[in-house]
Amino acid sequence: MRIQSPNAVPTDVYLSFVSSLFGNRQTLFTGMIVHILTYAAVYAKTGDHFYVNLTAVFVAVCIFRIYWFQKFDAVSKSGLTHREIGIWENRYLWGGVTTTAILGIGSAYAIAFARDQFAILACVAVTLASMVSVVGRNYGSSKAVNLQTLTACLPIMVGFALVSDPFMVAFAGLLIPFLLTTRMMANGVREFLYNNVIASREKAELVDRFDMALNNMPHGLFMLDANNRILVVNRKACELLKLGDQERLKDCDLELVLRYGARHTFIDGSLPTLIQRQLAQLVDGTLSRTLIQYADDLFLEFSASRRPDGVVVLIFEDVTARVRAERRVLHMVRYNALNGLPNREYFAELVQERLQALPPAQSIGLLVLDVDEFKHVNDMKGHVAGDRLLFEIAQRLEDVAGYEAIVGHLMGDQFVVFLSQPPGQQGLEQAIRTLHASMRGQYDVFESQMRISFSAGALVTPISQLRMEEWQIKVDLALFEAKFKAKGSCAFFEQEMDARYIDHQRLKVELRDAVEAGALSVLYQPMYTPDGSRVECCEALSRWIHPERGAIPPGSFIQLAEEMGIVSDITQLVIRQACRDCASWAADISVSINLSVHDLRNDRIVGVVEEALAESGLDPARLHLEITESCLVEEPATVNSILTRFRNRGITIALDDFGTGFSSLSYLDTLPVDIVKIDRSFVRNICEDTRRLKLLRGTVNLTRELGLGITIEGVETEDQLELINRYRCADLIQGYVFSVAVPASQVTILAEEQARRLDLTAHRA
Repeated sequence: MRIQSPNAVPTDVYLSFVSSLFGNRQTLFTGMIVHILTYAAVYAKTGDHFYVNLTAVFVAVCIFRIYWFQKFDAVSKSGLTHREIGIWENRYLWGGVTTTAILGIGSAYAIAFARDQFAILACVAVTLASMVSVVGRNYGSSKAVNLQTLTACLPIMVGFALVSDPFMVAFAGLLIPFLLTTRMMANGVREFLYNNVIASREKAELVDRFDMALNNMPHGLFMLDANNRILVVNRKACELLKLGDQERLKDCDLELVLRYGARHTFIDGSLPTLIQRQLAQLVDGTLSRTLIQYADDLFLEFSASRRPDGVVVLIFEDVTARVRAERRVLHMVRYNALNGLPNREYFAELVQERLQALPPAQSIGLLVLDVDEFKHVNDMKGHVAGDRLLFEIAQRLEDVAGYEAIVGHLMGDQFVVFLSQPPGQQGLEQAIRTLHASMRGQYDVFESQMRISFSAGALVTPISQLRMEEWQIKVDLALFEAKFKAKGSCAFFEQEMDARYIDHQRLKVELRDAVEAGALSVLYQPMYTPDGSRVECCEALSRWIHPERGAIPPGSFIQLAEEMGIVSDITQLVIRQACRDCASWAADISVSINLSVHDLRNDRIVGVVEEALAESGLDPARLHLEITESCLVEEPATVNSILTRFRNRGITIALDDFGTGFSSLSYLDTLPVDIVKIDRSFVRNICEDTRRLKLLRGTVNLTRELGLGITIEGVETEDQLELINRYRCADLIQGYVFSVAVPASQVTILAEEQARRLDLTAHRA
């Protein structure tokens, strides 16, 4: 690269060139002394005072140059501008050019006027020697080279020309190539050094940028030689691994360095074997990437690349945040967000791991707990309360099950527990029953108490006979059995349950087919006046006669219908049939139909009743609709609205099973009820237990005070009937004392027989 002018040179390079002019002063001052001594010797030889004057000028110039050299040393170089550096260059030129000019003038004078061979030889020799030093000392300034060579050589050439000797003139011409060569040599040195300075600066800038990038990169880095020694390490690596000053780590063995860092991280002060093996595999190329837990709260992901010369570059980053996020996601996938228990899939994994650690002969137990009436909690208290209840249940279950058990949350309101115990199933079964019993009781939810029970299904089996893909099926069968028998009970799986379950499912299909085909029949249980003289109403009761199994108990197939969600379909079938049958009876006989909680969840039932009345032509006054307290629990406002619409239509509303719930008395005042049907439990022991009779009479008196009609259910004996009549406890009697449930065609016959019996009695009287 050719230097065009000082202004084209970067300031820092320009300063380095000018500084080189003021440097190496020992040779400069040695030359000045030689100049003075030479001119003194010439004076001594020639006696010419001209050289005394030149010597004096030499001394003055030497003092001048020393002064400005000291000034240059004192000035701050970092703040110099390009212009100020040029001023210092000119100050140097004044001294340097003056010196070469004196030398040139002294040489020309010796050639042209002194005509002394010693003087000529001494002056020219010193001048040309100084010309050589121009290359070594003044290459930094092209002006210095040009002016000093001209001021030194031009006077000599003039001196040779004045001699009028052709050879001397020819010799003077030969100084021109010398002058040009000297100038070219100085410029070449300057350009060479300039290019090197620029290259060095660019290299320094590149190194600085590389160092900045290396030390500010978010990853840690090690560059290792073939012997596993550190060639390069960045600041991030030292920070992550707590290695201290990075400069001290160069040429150190990586394993020793990591062991040093490990003292700040690991309790035992040594690099764990696993980490050591992983890093060794990275270095030898067995692994290209690996995740290392370097400390409890530090996860580093390493990657390695190997060059052909054996150099290995290890790059690693802190992935702690990512690992924690992944663990949080994994926790969300594995655990229930509401209560922190393992979900179904992760519970199965934990059980599988536990089973692998246990001997095959050992027995294990699995228990599934289902919260009874949990939907009731959600509907009455809200889903927030329901979620809180599930949380409280999970906490108690973990406490009751103990540390050795595995507790999980299957779904919704179902929990599962895994227990293990040495051979001997009796102890394990008892532990499961105890756990089930311990879960039952009061739960505090938002400052209110809820009494909760659990239906439970359990399985106890040796590990050798357990199939993970079958355990839940078996436990579910046991849970189904427990619910079928009684809510709040616990059942253990037995092989017969499988057959019963299959039979139960088949019965569901057959019930659906029977409902869709209208194959259910309706029987009617008459309600008599207390003296038995007249049938005033009949309660419609659905019956299912199975073609193979015979009569299916109502309690069984109604429960099936509730499980299947087709209870309302049965209700609609009964309503249509009962309205048609009642329309064919005598006008003074009514029909009473039971509505379930499912029927009253929306007003669709109103349309069904209206349609049945329209189709049959039945007077609404002859239709009674019975509801139980359970119908009023879920949506009391909706139920009240529906019942009011029925009552406004002229339909009679009866409250069935009165006295069996906790809030029945309050319903008598808030609901549009016309008749109260007192449950059979009030009648059962009235002949033997006077307290029962008093309770019945008190209930009757309260009901009569409210102006409501009274029907007593379940009257089976003449003695019960006699007591009821003695104290005038009923308006209507329903029970076996008068009649069992009969087909629709028998209702008219019973009414006619009763009328003939009364006529005969009256005729005899």
